[in-house]
Amino acid sequence: MSTVGAHMALEAAYRTEARHVLATLIRLLGGFEAAEEGLHEAIAAAAEQWPREGVPANPYAWLVSTGRFKIIERWRRQARLAGTLSDLAALAGPAPESTMPQPIQDDELRLIFTCCHPALAPDARVALTLREVGGLTTEEIARAYLVPAPTIAQRIVRAKAKIRDEAIPYEVPGRSELPARLDSVLQVVYLIFNEGYAATEGPSLTRADLCAEAIRLGRLLVELLDEPEAVGLLALMLLHEARRGARVNAAGELVLLEDQNRSLWDRQWIAEAQGLIERSLASRRIGPYVLQAAIAGVHAEAPHFAETDWSRIVALYDVLIRVDPSPVVALNRAAALAMRDGPEAGLAAIEAVLNRGGLDGYYLAHAARADMQRRLGLTAAARASYERALELTRQPAERRFLQTRLAQLANERITVSD
Repeated sequence: MSTVGAHMALEAAYRTEARHVLATLIRLLGGFEAAEEGLHEAIAAAAEQWPREGVPANPYAWLVSTGRFKIIERWRRQARLAGTLSDLAALAGPAPESTMPQPIQDDELRLIFTCCHPALAPDARVALTLREVGGLTTEEIARAYLVPAPTIAQRIVRAKAKIRDEAIPYEVPGRSELPARLDSVLQVVYLIFNEGYAATEGPSLTRADLCAEAIRLGRLLVELLDEPEAVGLLALMLLHEARRGARVNAAGELVLLEDQNRSLWDRQWIAEAQGLIERSLASRRIGPYVLQAAIAGVHAEAPHFAETDWSRIVALYDVLIRVDPSPVVALNRAAALAMRDGPEAGLAAIEAVLNRGGLDGYYLAHAARADMQRRLGLTAAARASYERALELTRQPAERRFLQTRLAQLANERITVSD
């Protein structure tokens, strides 16, 4: 194989396998630092060997085996005492060959539960898991939480140190311990999905790899622990994923829900999700993910945007805001209220949400306000809100959409003045 071909294969393997390799190396080597070094060593070795020897049939297994070998060899060179060498012997045995572990043995699921250990602060759990399992950058996590990147970096460093110092085990906990960690785990899986469904950066609005990974982890959680909220989260992700192909057009431009071609929606996934929603609602233990899935289900049921049952959606948001009060939920309810009662009611609700604070750095809040102002003919105010939203997003497709809205406002002003 040519050098260029081998390097392309390595880049592809890194995109698809790096997170899996890292999770397995953490299990095999017993810690984050060693696993990260092993991954880097394996990638460097692949860059040197694959052009000469060819791309292996199983890149994941090759990278795991090579990374593990490199680190153990380094430890051996550093060892000075016979006791240390004897401890290394257990690590030096044959690596597991299976690349398709059973759900409860899944390395990434083990890693998620380790990162979400109750000994860690809640914000540190989420940041660490998004970084190590989701593969998000520190900057991407910071934007998701509307906090500075150095703050996120500090949380991750402290969490890794605590796992190391307190010897927190790398394992899926016993069934009695699962509920204490479930909320953090579900939150992390959904944040991974959200970064795939609406990427904060990059040329594409969506990242199919992250969506697929989150859904895979969601299915594992449902198999492991048949909790209504886990079922609701899986349903919610399936409903969003069913619509993902219609969110951009052939040119990669953003298409709003009201303009989407619903024939492109994946009806098989929608049907599966609706079944999961019914299953979770039947439990009568209703949480935020079940309610969000029910809202998404109402959208999926509507044959056309004009036939959406907005009264039902507002009613579901009324319940959701009591169960899980947050500025983002309040913003989404305001947008639904605008569809039910008109843009004036929607704008008043959005202004109330913004005045309560917490969303000034959230571009969607300013974009939603701009849309209400545009619909009410408040051109100058709408322009200012669109410009503020534009300042806050770095995603190219979203920026192009906002720039188009600004251009439309300028054309409307010219038409009126003429």
